[in-house]
Amino acid sequence: MSWTYATLLALLAVLLALSSRPVSLLSPNAVSPEAAESAAVGSSTRNAKSPAGQLRRIFMKEADASNFFRKRSRRAVKSQDEIIAEQRQVLAADERKREFHEEKRNEFESYAEEDNDEQNERTRESTEQWREFHYDGMNPPHEYNRHTA
Repeated sequence: MSWTYATLLALLAVLLALSSRPVSLLSPNAVSPEAAESAAVGSSTRNAKSPAGQLRRIFMKEADASNFFRKRSRRAVKSQDEIIAEQRQVLAADERKREFHEEKRNEFESYAEEDNDEQNERTRESTEQWREFHYDGMNPPHEYNRHTA
């Protein structure tokens, strides 16, 4: 029973630690409620240690702010530059696929040719061994292969 008390005590400690300071896990630029409240109300009502650090966390960088309104909506028409860039990417991907499949086809063709050559060599060797074993020295060699009309 003592392990249940220890587990309950540990869970309460974790719950207390999480409830004392809320941290947003969604984005690294998230603003804590205390910082937002102190920026909205002013630093005179709240005892802020570094107002510049809190303001830095609230406001976006200048480059991000200027790009925020430039982004087009989902239904907006793409610009010609975007269309051309997408077509270039598609063509490059197609070329890579084509080269990959051509290389695989060449590898398979060379493998198949090599395998066929090896099979022909084994067949030729076994045929020669059969001929040597069955040759009795009286008849001309390869008589079994003679065509009679």
